[in-house]
Amino acid sequence: MFFSGISDEAGKSIEVQINAHKELGWNYMEIRNVDGENLTLMDDAKFEEIYRKVTSAGMKVSCFASCLANWSRPISNNFQVDLNELKQAIPRMQKFGTEFIRIMSWPNDEKNPWKEERWRDEAIRRIRELAKIAEDGGITMVHENCAGWAGESPENTLEMLDRVNSPALKLVYDTGNVIDHNQDPWDFYSKVKEHIVYVHIKDAIREGDEFKPTYCGEGQGMVKEIIADLKKSNYQGGLSIEPHLSAMVHKGEEASSESAYQIYLTYGRKLMEIVENL
Repeated sequence: MFFSGISDEAGKSIEVQINAHKELGWNYMEIRNVDGENLTLMDDAKFEEIYRKVTSAGMKVSCFASCLANWSRPISNNFQVDLNELKQAIPRMQKFGTEFIRIMSWPNDEKNPWKEERWRDEAIRRIRELAKIAEDGGITMVHENCAGWAGESPENTLEMLDRVNSPALKLVYDTGNVIDHNQDPWDFYSKVKEHIVYVHIKDAIREGDEFKPTYCGEGQGMVKEIIADLKKSNYQGGLSIEPHLSAMVHKGEEASSESAYQIYLTYGRKLMEIVENL
């Protein structure tokens, strides 16, 4: 297995993001936003600038943390937005040599919720269409257990995989989201384990309705147990940190301070220590 991280939690600029990963001794980074713009949505000139800086630093991109079907796009949102994003992302992924792009499965419309069956069937229909494009582009979409129909339970996740039935659809398992969504971490992980090709390392404690992010291994996400099981299973994929201790993009909180940078480094070192001790 190898280490990576959602780099905008270290800082907003690509230079800061690269420096954090090099300081940790890592060869990979997972890019989401740079200067507040997502890698899949920014204009070509900005993308080319980032590509040059990342590759010149000798770094590789383990995953594109896209906006596809994410928390900002309810199921009632225009699907063409996601189609356009994936089509723009694929040549960028090919240029970086990146296989994975993170997706979700559209949260329900809060103001006018769809019935469960309609929400499910439309989410699966859309992912099936995206998967065909991904197959043609030679890349893999990794669905995260986060916002969206398939993230509601491991059973929903497995139904999505079964009904889409595409080699271009696998899973990224997030160790902290299960705590945020008040789910059982071992139950979710163990049921979907065989489809996991990438892992987000996040941890937290839930106290009533309050979700409190912690350093990895210090919360209720069973991070140590899950990494131990992955190692025992000869998992060769990435462990990508997403601390949420000083930055939560979905809440409009971006990393913009020296303390955020240092927290990111500490988080990465704690993860390496966990793996080393195993």
